[in-house]
Amino acid sequence: MYGNDHIPVHHVPGSHPGPHPTPKPIKRHHSTKYYLQRVQDSLTTRATKMVCTVFLSLLAIIGLITFIVWLSLRPHRPRFFMRDFTLTGLAQQTGFGNAQIAFKVDARNSNQNIGVYYEAMEGSLYYRNNVIGSMQIPFPSYQGPKNTTKVNGVFNGATLTVNSQGWSEIQNDGADGTVMFILELTSVIKFKISSWESQRHRMHATCDAGVGSNGTLLSIYKDKRCTVDFA
Repeated sequence: MYGNDHIPVHHVPGSHPGPHPTPKPIKRHHSTKYYLQRVQDSLTTRATKMVCTVFLSLLAIIGLITFIVWLSLRPHRPRFFMRDFTLTGLAQQTGFGNAQIAFKVDARNSNQNIGVYYEAMEGSLYYRNNVIGSMQIPFPSYQGPKNTTKVNGVFNGATLTVNSQGWSEIQNDGADGTVMFILELTSVIKFKISSWESQRHRMHATCDAGVGSNGTLLSIYKDKRCTVDFA
C-alpha cells in the first residue's frame, strides 16, 4: 500500500496550457475594379461639389445684379417743398371778404430715369382741421426725370370760404404770433420707365404753413419738406 503518498505527475512537453499566440492579420487584396470604383466615386463627389459651388456663385452674382438694378430703377416718391405762403388782409377787421391766400410749392422728381404722370391736381386748405379752401391746380401732366416744377395757386373768392367767426379766430392767432394752415395737394400719378408705366397711385402731399402777424410765411416753414403718402 502506498497510503496517501502523492504520485508525481510528469507533464508532457508542449502539453502545458499557456497564453494563445496573437493571430496574424489577414491581408485583404482588393481587385483593380475596386480601386477604379473608389477613384470614380471620388471624382464624382468632387465634380458634384464643383458644380454646386459654381451654381451658387452664379446665383449670388445674379441676385446681386438684380438687387442693384432694382435699386436703380425703384421709383422714388415725388418730393414737395413749401416755398412761399402769404395771407393778405390779415390786419383788416373786415378783410375776410377780400382775403386771399397765395402759395408756391416746388414739386421735385428726383428719379434718375423715371418720369411721373399727373392725371390732375387738387389743392385743399385747412385751418384748425376745417377745410376753408379748395381749387383745381393747373399742373403739367408729365414731369421728366431730375426735374423740379412749380406748383402755384391762390385761394380767394369762391375758392376761399371763411366766415366772420373764422376770420376772427385767424386774427387772434395772428395777434399771438402764428397762424397755422395745412395745404394738401392731391393727385393720381403713375411712373414711367421707358415704355413701361406703373399702376396708378393716389398721392397726398401735406404741407405745413405758419404765417406771422404780417401774414407772411415764417422762416421755419420756408423750404420745409412736405409729407407725401400714397393711398
